[in-house]
Amino acid sequence: MKAILILITSLFLLFTNILQSQTINWEGLKKEEKHILNLNAGWEHGFVYGLSYGYHLKTKMPIIIESSFSLSSGEVIFDDFKTKIGGQINVYQIENFRFILALHGIYRRYENPLVTLQNFGADAITVIGYYKTKYFIAGEFGFDKAIVTHFKHSQIYKDVYPEVKNGWFEPATGGNFNFGIQGGYSFSKSDLTLRAGKIMTQDFKTTPMIPFYVQLGYNYKLD
Repeated sequence: MKAILILITSLFLLFTNILQSQTINWEGLKKEEKHILNLNAGWEHGFVYGLSYGYHLKTKMPIIIESSFSLSSGEVIFDDFKTKIGGQINVYQIENFRFILALHGIYRRYENPLVTLQNFGADAITVIGYYKTKYFIAGEFGFDKAIVTHFKHSQIYKDVYPEVKNGWFEPATGGNFNFGIQGGYSFSKSDLTLRAGKIMTQDFKTTPMIPFYVQLGYNYKLD
């Protein structure tokens, strides 16, 4: 039974681990621009779309507090979704080169005919890149970890495994790395952005059927 729980949790993470923070041109972000609205869509095990909001703090070290909501496309809306809250900080800068760190808390839900899963987790993302007022290009590396997951099994599953129990479990495994590139073009109060990369599990042994991700985004900045 433990092996089954681990397998389901691992699949859950593989299908819902969008390592997402707002992709921002830090050099093109003006001090007076406080609000950042983002729309995004892409492919990660399926078509995924989402929106996010960021608030630019007036601090000596640039910080953006952000929240996001994303959905996987499917027949039933809101059966698979992910919410995040956290922020990112421009930790270090040498001329046009910047080092960015992002941290988020995560709540996500995934449902299939066998089980409904709810999960609390966290992620960390580092971005190192070259930023100009009109464009930027950077490399990204992140880790998404499931901390605790709630299982609610369907009657179909219980008919096969009647001893199964619902409730909260701390998974013995459940984490994914991602690494890739991001870039964009900025004009007026807008950014057009692109992210692409590869996903692998924390044991470096298992990969998804489609181990790549790509995401297009649009930012609009307000004073």
